[in-house]
This record gives sequence, structure tokens and C-alpha cells, in this order.
Amino acid sequence: MQKARKEPLVIRPKSEIGVPVVMQFYAKYEAVIAVCFLAVFIAIPAVVNKRYVTNVMIDCCRYSVLALSLNLLAGFMGMTSLGHAAFYGIGAYTAAIMSTRLGTPFLINFLCAFLIAGAFGFVVGLPTLRIKGRYLPIITMGFCEIIRLVELNWMSFTRGAMGIGNIPTFYLFGIRLKEPMQRFAIALIMALLTLWVVHAIVNSRTGRAIMTIRDDETAAGFMGINVFYYKVLIFTISAALAGVAGAFYAHNTKFIDSTLFTFDESITILCMIILGGMGSIPGSIIGAIIFAILPELLRDYVQYRPIIYGFIIIIMVIVRPKGILGGYNAKYIRQKMRGFAGAEGKEAQHG
Repeated sequence: MQKARKEPLVIRPKSEIGVPVVMQFYAKYEAVIAVCFLAVFIAIPAVVNKRYVTNVMIDCCRYSVLALSLNLLAGFMGMTSLGHAAFYGIGAYTAAIMSTRLGTPFLINFLCAFLIAGAFGFVVGLPTLRIKGRYLPIITMGFCEIIRLVELNWMSFTRGAMGIGNIPTFYLFGIRLKEPMQRFAIALIMALLTLWVVHAIVNSRTGRAIMTIRDDETAAGFMGINVFYYKVLIFTISAALAGVAGAFYAHNTKFIDSTLFTFDESITILCMIILGGMGSIPGSIIGAIIFAILPELLRDYVQYRPIIYGFIIIIMVIVRPKGILGGYNAKYIRQKMRGFAGAEGKEAQHG
């Protein structure tokens, strides 16, 4: 039996297949670009070997987890949340309380943060996601404020405005991982695992179902897709992943308080995926890296940061509403390039 010949991926003018040349190049060499990007990302802190640079790279990893988790919900599922920082904070407080009072290792704390933040997401999602219309952002914003007030006022449990300090750093098999490169390695592994989880979900039957719901919820219901089940599932997973980022933050900084997990932080996370691209995994990472580096570049203009952030988002919405990589699917672009090449080949044979 003769195998079907695989058509070559040839980069063509945008006028031929309707895709920019840059995106065709990215789609053709996606795997190579991803490997090169990861190699450079790992090499920067290793070569520069400065605590400041390594800490910035750690923030890139942490924000990537937050952006990926929210994009799974907002970009791929189509449900906007303005309270993502609440689950981020729940994960942080879970790890802080367990490590300071019970002395549990960070891996156990990560797991518990994942489960407890996910449980809160499930409990919030059950009644909330039955509501139709644009009420979800309002409800999640209110939930974020409720969690902040609990963290601020429950003195016996969260220590209120004093916060929780002296959080143990990372320990593995009795070895203290306090060096910047060791913490960077943990952050990178966390980001890569989150990337793998989100990629696996998006490229599975569940991913096809949630994107169908995003595009047309009514049609998805008529096709037999359990809309409510998938909404709760993705809301829960998104919250759980945010909880892991919170647990990492607690162990990395060794101090947390209620001012760190506010509505403003939720907006910052949302801005990351708006800038990088709604419904784009690489876009989530790009947006996270930009928003991790921007505060360092604007350190001398702290009072103007919100204005600069707002200006960037306004420009992006006007110039590129879907974000830097939003609206582009590398797999679909490759199929389109092969289909065009196949059609040309058939024409040449018949000609």
C-alpha cells in the first residue's frame, strides 16, 4: 500500500492563503522556534548570573502560569473572569499557613494549593456558571474582594494586615534550595508543567468541546455537549493552576499579605492575555514575559505605570484586537499551506 505523500510547507505571499508571511514562517518552524526560545530563556540567567536578572526570569515563569491558567478560561472557553487573583491568593495562603504551622514541604503545599484553589473554583463555579449573560465578570470581581477582606480581617488564621512572614523556602530531600538558579529551575518546571497541562487540554476532545462552546454555546448544546459540565471543569482547573502559582510565590518571597492579591492583580493578569492573544498558548507566555519585564523598565516611573499599561492595551485593541498571536492557529496554518500545495500539485498533473 502506497503511503500518501506529505506536501511540503512552502511560505507564500499573504494574498494567496490569507496568512501573513511571518505567521507562515512561525507555523512551519514552530517546534524549532519553541526549542530555541526555551534554550535562550534558560541560558539568560545562567550566562548573566545576576540575582536581579534571575528574579525577573522567575517572575516570567510565575506570570506565565497565571496567564496560561486564565487564558484557558477566558481565551479558549470564552468566560471572562475579573477575580483570578483570588485563587492566586488562596494558593499562596494555603502554602504559607501549611508551611509555617505544619512544617510541610513545598511539594505537598503545591499539591494542597492546587486542590484547595480548585475546590474554591468548583464551589464558586457551580452556582455562578448557570447564570447567562455578562454577569460572570461581576461575580468573580466580587468574589475577589470577599477573599481579600477575609485575608485582611481573619487575624487568627491569616494574621490580617500583618501578613504571614518567615515562610520557609524550598526544601527537597532535606536540601535547602535558596540559590536564585535553583528557584528558577523550580519556577521553570512549574511553568512547563502548566504549559503541558493546558496544551493537552486544548488539543484533546475537551479542548474541541470548550472551543465549540466559546464560539456558539447554543449550537454546542444541540450537538450534545454538556455545556455546564465543561464550564465548571475548566473554571476549576483554571483556579487550581492559579493556586499553584500562588504557592510558589509564597515560598519564593517568604512573605505574603492581602494587598498582593487584589482586583488590580486580576486586571494585570487579564492584560497579559489581551496583549499576548486570547486563545493562544504562545501568546499567553509572550504577554506574561512583557508584563514581567515592563515594571523593571518602568521602575523610575512607578506613578505612571497604570497610564502606560492602559495606553498599551488601548493601542493593542485598536491595532490588533485579538492580541499579538490571537486568532492564529499554527496547526491550521500548516494544514492550509499543505492544502494549497496539494491543490497546486493536482493542477500541475492535470495540466
